[in-house]
Amino acid sequence: MPEPQQEPYEPERAVAGTGMGGTMDLGTSEAATLEQPPGPDGTDPRDKPRSLWTDAWHDLRRNPVFIVSALVILFLVVISLWPSLIASGSPLKCDLAKAQEGSQPGHPFGFNGQGCDVYTRTVYGARTSVAVGILATLGVAVLGSVLGGLAGFFGGAGDAVLSRITDVFFAIPVVLGGLVLLSVITSNTVWPVIGFIVLLGWPQISRIARGSVITAKQNDYVQAARALGASNSRLLLRHIAPNAIAPVIVVATIALGTYISLEATLSFLGVGLKPPSVSWGIDISAAAPYVRNAPHALLWPSGALAITVLAFIMLGDAVRDALDPKLR
Repeated sequence: MPEPQQEPYEPERAVAGTGMGGTMDLGTSEAATLEQPPGPDGTDPRDKPRSLWTDAWHDLRRNPVFIVSALVILFLVVISLWPSLIASGSPLKCDLAKAQEGSQPGHPFGFNGQGCDVYTRTVYGARTSVAVGILATLGVAVLGSVLGGLAGFFGGAGDAVLSRITDVFFAIPVVLGGLVLLSVITSNTVWPVIGFIVLLGWPQISRIARGSVITAKQNDYVQAARALGASNSRLLLRHIAPNAIAPVIVVATIALGTYISLEATLSFLGVGLKPPSVSWGIDISAAAPYVRNAPHALLWPSGALAITVLAFIMLGDAVRDALDPKLR
């Protein structure tokens, strides 16, 4: 019986597994196709893998919750910077003869107990709330991330001391602390409120950043970079921070709405912003005694506050879903 002729070796051929313990001989391009099947969206499997941030942005653009909340926040930011675009009057111009009157031409929200235009004050009140929320969140995120990141990376006595300090701050009631600290400050600007929020808000971000850095520094790529002689600053900035910042962004985005609500609460209690400043909390406090006679004066600033806080919380939830691979 003649022996079968052996096929000549062809470099462009490749051996691929059958998935059942055997192999089969086929072309290199065919083997690549078997090993990397096309993705569900029809993309080329040989394309460069997307990063976490590219993947997150890809998901966010298709999330209706993110789109709606982002549009609401964009509108709030625009009217905060340029309130005269949709409100032509002055929020400090009042006419006692029109006190508690309802909707009129040119004044769709009516007037409050002092005869001020509720629509104009609601529009201008967005500036204070958005400014306090954004600036306080930036301060909390920077301070908490730096302290928590350094404590988680170096550990030791500094980490233990910071942990005990955060426990002390967590034990302070926020509203009670605001009543005590802000009642002795006579400044009528937003900075005392922002400073108070940063003072009591950084421990939460610090704890999140610490845990995230501790998890990230145990990864193999960090250990490999350390073995190659990378300095501590390079490890923190180039390898750990980009992979540990996602939880901080999620928590800070959700907390932004909480800080806006806290500013309104402190202003309502009379220890935050004070007249003649324009704030939703001040307007809600002024309209509360007249809620039966002029409910519109309470409804509109309260509704604007609720929509703003809800928009930032929805944005935070959407960002969390996009940045957490376990939720996909």
